[in-house]
Amino acid sequence: MDTTPRETPLNPLHRLTLEQLRRRTSMKWRTYPRDVLPLWVAEMDVPLAEPVARALTDAVALGDTGYPVGTAYAEALAGFAGKRWGWEGLEVGRTAIVPDVMMGVVEMLKLVSGPGDAVVVNSPVYTPFYQFVGNADRVVVEAPLTEEGRIDPGVLEETFSRVRAGGGRPVYLLCSPHNPTGTLHTAAELASVAELARAYGVRVVADEIHAPIVAAGARFVPYLSVPGARDGLSLMSASKAWNLAGLKAAVAVAGPEAGADLARLPEEVSHGPSHLGVIAHTAALRDGGDWLDAVLAGLDDNRRLLTRLLAEHLPGVRYAPARATYLAWLDCRALDLGDDPAGVFLERGRVALSSGPAFGTGGAGHVRLNLATSPEILTEAVRRMASAVG
Repeated sequence: MDTTPRETPLNPLHRLTLEQLRRRTSMKWRTYPRDVLPLWVAEMDVPLAEPVARALTDAVALGDTGYPVGTAYAEALAGFAGKRWGWEGLEVGRTAIVPDVMMGVVEMLKLVSGPGDAVVVNSPVYTPFYQFVGNADRVVVEAPLTEEGRIDPGVLEETFSRVRAGGGRPVYLLCSPHNPTGTLHTAAELASVAELARAYGVRVVADEIHAPIVAAGARFVPYLSVPGARDGLSLMSASKAWNLAGLKAAVAVAGPEAGADLARLPEEVSHGPSHLGVIAHTAALRDGGDWLDAVLAGLDDNRRLLTRLLAEHLPGVRYAPARATYLAWLDCRALDLGDDPAGVFLERGRVALSSGPAFGTGGAGHVRLNLATSPEILTEAVRRMASAVG
């Protein structure tokens, strides 16, 4: 990671005070009592990007609040992918709008698997993977990451072999970049995934919602851009990078050999996204690049800040700054706080973090911390965490 400090006077992470944030009514700020600092759920403490706010204001002024239609979102995503990732392979004709990424994942599972089929995940992994896959009447099978948080090809191959032997139509639900670890998968790693999936007849569905959020000097690699991934399906969205979770919309993207699968998506699914959400996401991808760059610079600063704060106040916590996402995966096992340190930090320190065990195998003794906040709030949160174990 680039360690050169960057001055970001317009950094959105510096714009809102704690009192302003406490006026919000979303999940992050209303789940816990007022005395708790919430650094858990994936919401950013930022004002709305000006191009997004302008697009929404214009739509409301026109009364443009009907049903979504068209390919503007996919076109904006394709332009962003070419500019940011050097990927020109996002074919708008092989896309569909879906309500959000997780609902899109469920719809993709319906297209390429059946009830009772296995869905392989790399634990520890985003908690809703377990919930949504189970509710879709599929069976989660874990292929744990390495201790360093990377995909283990040997473990993945053994798991693919096992689920293929079990029959049905197995799927690999890839989280890229990975949540909660922030791991940015390399092109070589993703190509290996595609090769193994081909060899064992496993279909790949990629959740790439955090794709725009990378550290300085890093570049996201779309799964569908690597050799062998032609029958893959991907879900992408502007929601995480521009803090648009309340404006529901995402794009499903099919590889060249998966277009026929995506074409079977029921038409009513495309009625699920919010029309205002589609407008907002499109504006973010087309015109929100400068705003995003300011946020990315602020996140780099916060990663460095968290490293210093932990070294000073909680040296027993292991933390490796991630190359992607705005999440920090903290190994607290040396603190002897049990399997769920988040409970201790909440009760004794009044800091809300995401509970490690909820992310599956490999999560015990860990917490996930949301870095997308002001340096002042981050500093106070670590101070409180230290007081909880002192």
